[in-house]
Amino acid sequence: MPTDKFEPPDSYFYSSAEGWLELGNVAEAKLELARLKPALQNDPAVLELRWRICVEEKRWDDGLEIGETLVHSNPERASGWLHRAYSLRRVPDGGLQKAWDALLPAAAKFPDEAIIPFNLACYACQMQQLDTALTWLKSAIKIAGKSPIKRMAMQDPDLQPLWTQIGAL
Repeated sequence: MPTDKFEPPDSYFYSSAEGWLELGNVAEAKLELARLKPALQNDPAVLELRWRICVEEKRWDDGLEIGETLVHSNPERASGWLHRAYSLRRVPDGGLQKAWDALLPAAAKFPDEAIIPFNLACYACQMQQLDTALTWLKSAIKIAGKSPIKRMAMQDPDLQPLWTQIGAL
């Protein structure tokens, strides 16, 4: 739990923010995060929570900025790479190819993170590169197992063009 390294009252503020966000109350989550001491505002756990708020509010430019910050300040965290690509796909000057290009290096950097090849499969599929998408999906299966990846894939609309092949895996 990220709050283990925070001292009260900051641990309470963080936990409250996380709880409010899980309940769908973004405004309260933001208020709780604002109560954290300035030294914690750029903590990776706080940035992760801020990114989730950006997603809820569809503030992709801000989400991209947070993803970039995480990649540069904590390149060993796969989540920063994922957040950057996810946001990059949705910003006005972004798109699938830019998201792909941003996430591709993370596949080699984090060989045990199944969500990276899974997301690359999604991007490839949406770019009509179905063979590439299937290859990346099989990589995710090798990491996390067939059942969980197939279940995720059959629910992800990005992979709908491959649902028949995925069902046969």
